[in-house]
Amino acid sequence: MNFLSLTLRPNALHVQAKDQQHLLLEQTLAFSDFEFPQTGEVLAAQIKEQFPTVAGAIFNAITPEFYTKNKQVSLLNAGLENLTKQFSELLNIPILTASQVSQETDLAAAFKKKFDYLTWNLDYFGYTPGKEEYSVESLLTIGNGFMGLRGTIPEMTLSKDHYPATYIAGLYNEETSEVAGQLVENEDFVNTPNNQYFSIQIAGTDEWLHLENATLHYLHRNLDLKTGLFTSHMIIEDSHQHQLKITAQKIVNMAQKNHYSIRYSIQPLNFSKKIIVKTTTDGSVYNYNVERYRNLTAKHFHITQLLAEKNKSMIEIETNQSKINVRQIATITGDFFDTAAIKNTICKESIEQTIPFTAKENNIYTLEKHVQVTASIAEQSWENPPSLATYFDREFAESKSAWESLWKKSDIQISEDLMSQKLLRIHAYHLLVSASPFNNNDLDVSVTARGLHGEAYRGHIFWDEIFILPFYILHFPETAKQLLMYRYNRLGKAKENARDNHYEGAMYPWQSGLDGSEDTQKLHLNPLNGEWGEDHSVLQRHVSLAIAYNVWMYWNNSGDDCFIKQYGAEMLLEIANFWRSAATWDETTQRYSIANVMGPDEFHEAYPNSTESGLKNNAYTNLMVVWLFEELENILSLLNTQEKTELFSKTETTQENFKKMEDIRKRLSIEVDEDGIIAQYEGYFDLKEIDWEQAKEKYGNIYRMDRILKAEGLSPDDYKVSKQADTLMLFYNLNKDKIDEILEELGYDLPTDYLEKNLLYYLNRTSHGSTLSRIVHAQLAEEVAFHDLSWTLYQEALYSDYQDIQGGTTAEGIHTGVMAATIYVTLTTYAGVDIKKKQLTIQPNLPKKWTDMRFNLDHKGIHYQLTISKNTVQICSSQDTTVMVKNHSYQLTADKEKVITY
Repeated sequence: MNFLSLTLRPNALHVQAKDQQHLLLEQTLAFSDFEFPQTGEVLAAQIKEQFPTVAGAIFNAITPEFYTKNKQVSLLNAGLENLTKQFSELLNIPILTASQVSQETDLAAAFKKKFDYLTWNLDYFGYTPGKEEYSVESLLTIGNGFMGLRGTIPEMTLSKDHYPATYIAGLYNEETSEVAGQLVENEDFVNTPNNQYFSIQIAGTDEWLHLENATLHYLHRNLDLKTGLFTSHMIIEDSHQHQLKITAQKIVNMAQKNHYSIRYSIQPLNFSKKIIVKTTTDGSVYNYNVERYRNLTAKHFHITQLLAEKNKSMIEIETNQSKINVRQIATITGDFFDTAAIKNTICKESIEQTIPFTAKENNIYTLEKHVQVTASIAEQSWENPPSLATYFDREFAESKSAWESLWKKSDIQISEDLMSQKLLRIHAYHLLVSASPFNNNDLDVSVTARGLHGEAYRGHIFWDEIFILPFYILHFPETAKQLLMYRYNRLGKAKENARDNHYEGAMYPWQSGLDGSEDTQKLHLNPLNGEWGEDHSVLQRHVSLAIAYNVWMYWNNSGDDCFIKQYGAEMLLEIANFWRSAATWDETTQRYSIANVMGPDEFHEAYPNSTESGLKNNAYTNLMVVWLFEELENILSLLNTQEKTELFSKTETTQENFKKMEDIRKRLSIEVDEDGIIAQYEGYFDLKEIDWEQAKEKYGNIYRMDRILKAEGLSPDDYKVSKQADTLMLFYNLNKDKIDEILEELGYDLPTDYLEKNLLYYLNRTSHGSTLSRIVHAQLAEEVAFHDLSWTLYQEALYSDYQDIQGGTTAEGIHTGVMAATIYVTLTTYAGVDIKKKQLTIQPNLPKKWTDMRFNLDHKGIHYQLTISKNTVQICSSQDTTVMVKNHSYQLTADKEKVITY
């Protein structure tokens, strides 16, 4: 076993390569003026080049001279722990400190133990207030599908530096704001009262301890992904040189949706004095997470009740417009006081509870706060709330057990790739925080584009569901069904939306919130020039196709015919009726056209110099419409004659309507050039090209080329520039064989290599302004055997939130779409699992860096356990069944593992 020894000196990193007995090679990597994290990134790149294969590393102690010499780093943000973490992630290996190694007898076992720890834990050291801190808080969010708490420490309050927030699934309110001289209505995801705040005052001072008026010596935050436990360790010093060590632990109980708990421990390090500890129920909070929304109306609720008695407090609020009630009841207990010592003060918008006590140096004093959160939109727990929590350990044990059962079904295990393993677990964790089988099945909600983590997109539900739902379809089908019921329950609003826009059937809104109304903003702020402009993204009618696709995906994978008969067929038929009514006959082309839409690429809203918004014959939209009309026939075949008659009557669908769908599906128009490139929409080939190299040189980050062009007085409508995959999304949704069939039925004859040509054509014109863009392109690149390109794009997608590659968007909440999509591509593209066919089909295609991967999934009511390696598939099913592996059929016996060699 080869490993590295790393010694950081004032202006060099000394690297030794060793095995158990010998020094193999050494190298000194010089630097000047160490900067964190930039210098570490440069050094790690050099190490990877010179020492490509090692099992791990040891980071030796850092001398004080390093910090004396390098003024731009501090022990707070660039201490040994944080540097060890940085190099471990950059080198993709476990790294131990020399002090940790001194306690181990088996180095190989120690490296394995550290590998396991790193893949199950999220650690942050130090503190950088502002947008970077906001991003950390998003990634440290804890939750259970019903509520989410951002990953702040208890001493933090709402400010530009940090942002504690308590979100409840489905909690929306609409307010009016003045924007650019116009009154606009926006529906927002509401930040509710903060019951997490703690502060300390030491006798002889007149200040309450908080980060802005104290010296922070140490801060470490940890999120245990396996259990959902958040822990912070802080050493802080007030202006009178009193030092304290404060440890806080937080959980949102996964097993009991209404409960979260905090354990707060105080240790005076250099004094013995009287201390007052304060905890607050703060109803003065408002929405402040997204900088570009801060000039809009931000207060969404009013307080209806504040009560406090002994160790209990209660706040009840009501949202201003939606009239949703939220109640928080808090109970505090501790090992250093009784309830008589608590002083309760009820203020206008808050409750303060203070506890005085005499503290002795180095003693530890622990307080617990348990908060029960109920909301009137979750009627069952609102009317019959559970018993109040009393013990942190009991709540944690319940929650830990629930998390264990979730991981048993959803964990993907990858050998020898530390960071891919870690990031996939981070992504699965945040999806389970956003929606959980324990707590969502009785809620009328879906998964927002930013989870229960932030306020971007106003917490709305988008077409991101097309990326999100497969995670639940594969692992928790009952939760997938509940998420689809959110859409069914708003079918009436979708039909109303269609009628209001002079269509038939059901036209689902681009952005949906509380009741299914169209909640897309009418104006959008360009942060590059500070100007508000019209937002036409409401024309992304393809959201209805995403919903139809998810209905089909759920049914195709679960075999739930009952859902189809009761709900799914009606949704599909109403959506199909909308697209039928949107298609018009063109006598010139002798084909049907669909106009006044936008595709998934949001950069293009209209034709150049047009006074009207909307595009014609978007290829993604039109070909998915053809797919829908085809699948509708298959779905309707599940219904008997009476059921079909009742459905047609309920949806006011005639046989003539149905025949027109058949005609449209054979004669719908797309534009294709002589090389087989499918135009993103009709007229796309007439647009101007962008000099991408010049743009990168001038702007660096060109992800949002639309904003760059608008800031220069230009329009993205004039250029061949895409935010994300548009036409290529077809190949993410459907197998190429299916698209070939659709194109053939439409009468289009494309060359055999048209997928490769289209991939390269659009990839060269895409700025990846959406985190989803890379993962879609990664899947397609692998399909055409561009393995290195696929891996690069896949890795960029995996890291997109963790490294906040878009420069601040993670601060506003994680991206549930890309997190779910990376998991989906891992299973479908690299493990090669195809759930779109009647039989479970597996075509293993592991990246060269992986030796094997293990995972579970559900298909057609059967639970599978799989291990995929380079030349074998180990598979165990819960029922007798047949699977296809590498185009061969294999019989499986229930609960008996079969090893298939290929």
